[in-house]
Amino acid sequence: MVAAVMAVALALASCSPGGGTGGATGGTPPAGRASAAPPPEHGAIAEPPPVDAGWPRWGFTHTGVSANNVTPDFERTVAGTLARTPMLQNQHIMGFGALNPEPRPGEFFWEDLDSRLGLMRESGATPVLTLCCAPDWMKGGPEGPTEESAWKQHLEDAPYPEHYDDFARLAAAVATRYTDVKYFMVWNELKGFWRDHSKPADFKGYTELYNKVYAAVKAARPDAQVGGPYIGFDSDSEGASELRGPWGVVNQNALDAFDYWFKHKKGADFVVVDGASPTETHELRPDEFGALGKFGAVTAWLRERTGDLPVWWSEWYFVPEDGTTWDEPRRLAVQAVSMMELARAGVATALYWNPQAKDGPCVGCMWAPRTGEPQPSGTLVAEFARWFPAGAELEAVASSDPRVRVLAQPRELLMVNTADAPVSATVDGRQVSLQPYEIRWSAR
Repeated sequence: MVAAVMAVALALASCSPGGGTGGATGGTPPAGRASAAPPPEHGAIAEPPPVDAGWPRWGFTHTGVSANNVTPDFERTVAGTLARTPMLQNQHIMGFGALNPEPRPGEFFWEDLDSRLGLMRESGATPVLTLCCAPDWMKGGPEGPTEESAWKQHLEDAPYPEHYDDFARLAAAVATRYTDVKYFMVWNELKGFWRDHSKPADFKGYTELYNKVYAAVKAARPDAQVGGPYIGFDSDSEGASELRGPWGVVNQNALDAFDYWFKHKKGADFVVVDGASPTETHELRPDEFGALGKFGAVTAWLRERTGDLPVWWSEWYFVPEDGTTWDEPRRLAVQAVSMMELARAGVATALYWNPQAKDGPCVGCMWAPRTGEPQPSGTLVAEFARWFPAGAELEAVASSDPRVRVLAQPRELLMVNTADAPVSATVDGRQVSLQPYEIRWSAR
């Protein structure tokens, strides 16, 4: 039975955590022009910024199947690759690769979290835990291991108000067990608190849960850093909203929920949101690269309200979920420019939702499901972690052709051709020629 439940849990957990913004899946990524690694002619590259430039701004979330779910050799391969450029790694305490951590009140099942945290430690990660989701008995279900039907139907249910204290105690138990985990995000996309996004969320209920969790974790671990509200900032093509741009308009219900939480929270060490550049109707306004401006606009809106609190993007997406497929160079170019946007906006942390599969093709995976070898998306995240950690000094570098986007720090720059055609431009005083959607790293 446990094996069967594990299989179901892993299958479910490989999907997006609500909100319709999961990672894309599809064909095996080909080796293409848009390789995120420095090209051969790049030569000897400069040293990355010093360690005290900031924490590793970039990282990823483990999903249903990760490197610890295959074989010990596979795990060692992936961990060895990840250890070359340590970054943040996030895991949910239930779902997304972890079985019910408290099947009965006071009876804990830690094996799955222990395994994921073991992989994080082996790969030199800065570990993060998302305090979601809730055991069945906290939301009207039975005690005991989660059954298949419950995984399918009730993973995203919120705990009942009479069990908020129980969930807070579970959160404190997690924080007490994993003392090397400093960062905790509370809940995920208002699951169970916002079922109909055309209507206001139950932001009062979420804030009550958050405050209990915050207090419990801080009491158990005063050193812990706790953040929320992990709201999905949906956007539409039109509508009434105080936050809008060429990319669309953010759902006012999300903004209202954030404002209520921020005003009534007991405390927070950072703020957390997520979102996608396509609208809820899968539009890219005005195009796939222009739509990425949403990430900077939302971050600016948050910083205006939250002052010096670090802004985290727990997930971010850039491919429409209507069956749209792009060839790998184009997809990687859009991913790279999305990360440029987040870096320029001053985001403290951005976690890539790794759409890892146990077998078969997996577009956007950080490592190959069969071999564990690094894939272009993983290399891209690692290069950003290497050269643009939080606190890295950014320098303005112009391109003579606006189709070539540039992000630079004193010793390294990144160029991305956003055109489906070769482009020649002057960048940082040098003439460069880039192939369609080419990504190029260059020492300065």
